[in-house]
Amino acid sequence: MKNILFIVLSIFLFTGCFNTKPQLTSSATILIKTPSMKFYDKGFIFKYSDYTQVQIFSAGTAVLDMKIYEDRICKSTFECQDLKTFNLQNLHPSYEDTFIKELFDKNEKEVIHRDRKNRILIRIRRDK
Repeated sequence: MKNILFIVLSIFLFTGCFNTKPQLTSSATILIKTPSMKFYDKGFIFKYSDYTQVQIFSAGTAVLDMKIYEDRICKSTFECQDLKTFNLQNLHPSYEDTFIKELFDKNEKEVIHRDRKNRILIRIRRDK
C-alpha cells in the first residue's frame, strides 16, 4: 500500500512541476516609457492559459521579465503585486486594473498607448 501511495504522489509531483507551453508566442519590439520605467528593445510575448509573460532583452540579457496574471503582476525585480499597486507605482492610479494585461493581450501588429498628460508611452510592434 505504501508503494502505491508513493508512486501516485511521485507522479503527481512530477507532472505538476512540468512547465506548460505557451499557447501563443510572438517576438516584438517593445517600448515602455513611464516616469518610473524605461525599456526599449526586442522581446517576446508569451500567452499562457492563465497569464501573459513579457520579456525584453538588451545585448542578450533579460532586462524585464514580467508575468501578468488576472489579479497581479510578477517581475523578476520585485515580488508579485496586485494590479492596482502596479498602476500606482508604474503607470497612473486612474488606469483600469486590467489595463496592462489587456494591452499585451491584443493580437494586433502594432499597439500604441500614448498618454501625454501622465508621460506614458507604450508601443508594441510585433514581428511578422
